[in-house]
Amino acid sequence: MHEDLTDEGETASKNRIARLMAVDGLQGWPRKKKRGQRGKPGLPPPGVSNLLERDFTALEPESKWVTDITEFRTGEGKLYLCVVIDLFSNIVMGWSMHHRQDRQMVIRAFEMAVWQRQGDWSVILHSDRGGQFRSSDYQRFLALNTLICSMSAVGHCGDNAACEGFFGMLKRERTNHKRYRTLDIAKADIFNYIERFHNPRMRRRVAKRDQEFANVLEPSVETG
Repeated sequence: MHEDLTDEGETASKNRIARLMAVDGLQGWPRKKKRGQRGKPGLPPPGVSNLLERDFTALEPESKWVTDITEFRTGEGKLYLCVVIDLFSNIVMGWSMHHRQDRQMVIRAFEMAVWQRQGDWSVILHSDRGGQFRSSDYQRFLALNTLICSMSAVGHCGDNAACEGFFGMLKRERTNHKRYRTLDIAKADIFNYIERFHNPRMRRRVAKRDQEFANVLEPSVETG
């Protein structure tokens, strides 16, 4: 809430916002507890290591991307979402949804991200050790598009905390409070969150950050 109000130009401390929310009976949405990890991660492809080492800062766009897959329950079964996030802006560069968690879904998300790229330089792409990310099709796609594969260590979910953080925010702010009757209804709502809420919010933050940086660099003008 504090970040969103700051984006809108409002100035208030976190404590004051907390007090005002308490007066109006408003409170944050708690995180749901996670269940045990699904499956057992395999070995990464030869030559692939953890290049990020939990350094999720990026000084320029298209230098570090992270990806992961999450799931949502609907009345027609599970819906899977794969996203590709640029760590410089936290914008979702690519995404794909499907009722099956397969490598084609993953590659579609990356096709969208690559299509939106502004340059052709190498980008570090970090994921966990899921089978989709270890597949030969996925590794071949990365090589053809100057994407450098990076993978988390075994049993270290914090190695991909940036992507997990986005999923947590999506679920707290939107999907945890809804029951989706069909897959199509869930897809439409998640699309709305990513493209009409999250990405515009991140673009505003980047624009504000760039403007603040430009103001610092702008030379002072002496008046006569």
